[in-house]
Amino acid sequence: MEQIAMSTIRLCLPESLHKQVRKLALQEGISTNQFVATAIAEKLSALMTSSYLEHRAARGKRARFEQALAKVSSGPADAHDRL
Repeated sequence: MEQIAMSTIRLCLPESLHKQVRKLALQEGISTNQFVATAIAEKLSALMTSSYLEHRAARGKRARFEQALAKVSSGPADAHDRL
């Protein structure tokens, strides 16, 4: 199994936030460290996804979108596509 390099950071939190983190980590059955690491990973993922989508949107062309949209049937939706 591959070893993952780890770093140590010092993090100062308001006591009320620290208390909530400890409580939620305990409820999840994980360490406070794992809770914080997961929270950071989730935030990074959200920011990176947003950045990626903005980059892709900037490359988009309205005319190409309208060409693709014109190919969509205007008839009723298939049974499996209906709500």
